[in-house]
Parts: sequence; C-alpha cells; structure tokens
Amino acid sequence: MVFQEVLMASTRGHGDMHDLTQEVARIVAASKIKIGTAHIFNVGSTGAVGMIGFEPGLERDLPELLDRLIPPSRNYGHEQAWHDGNGHSHLQATLQGPSLTVPVSDGNLALGTWQQMHPNRHESYLPVSLLTAQPQSFRWR
Repeated sequence: MVFQEVLMASTRGHGDMHDLTQEVARIVAASKIKIGTAHIFNVGSTGAVGMIGFEPGLERDLPELLDRLIPPSRNYGHEQAWHDGNGHSHLQATLQGPSLTVPVSDGNLALGTWQQMHPNRHESYLPVSLLTAQPQSFRWR
C-alpha cells in the first residue's frame, strides 16, 4: 500500500527553519499504515530537509555553520553563469540533502526525543518548499 500527501512548508528565506515533525506525523496517522517508512522529499535545488534537535540554539547554529562552510558572499561559478547571487544556496542545499526516510512503527514515526524534521531554505527569494510524505507498508511472506 502506498499513501501520498503533499505538504506545503513555508520558510521566510535564507536559513529559516521550522519543525515539520507534527505535520508529517499527522500524514502518517491519516495513512493508517502501521509498519513501513515515511519518505520526505524537498522539491527544488535550493532547499533541503533535515533532522535536528529543534531548539533555539540549534535553530540558530545550523544556518550559521552552513554560512561559515559555504558563505553567501563568494563568487561561485553558478553566479558567474546565472548572475543571480544564489550559488551558496544551491551548494548549502546539496550539502544538507533533499530527503529523509523515517521508519514507521505501530503507526507512528520512530524518532528519538531530540529528533525533529525541518525544511531549510537556502534561497532568500523562494520561500515555499514542497514536501511529499509517502509511507509504505511491507508484507513479509
């Protein structure tokens, strides 16, 4: 059985995050799937989805870390080609990754206490990420 629902997750721009865990848990509950996986995928090349202990310190630390590793002010090859100033957004999103897969056990997301899902938009002018949750159940014979 496959269940799919599209979740629109808005961010305010570069480095903004919010907790998606309850929204994805609602989708898993609506699916009525008891055992399987939830796959969460961010559509777009300047956004990512990740897992973090969602608290104010880490909510500040992760974007700051990504900006230190891949600063917005660099003259990246992408910017030389497209002149749009968002080469760092593509690179930061690539570093973090576009998807997560979370086990579903007894109809619930199998997450630890300090594991929350979040979208992370690295692009200042594209504030909406499209996320797809697709839990699957497997029947063993």
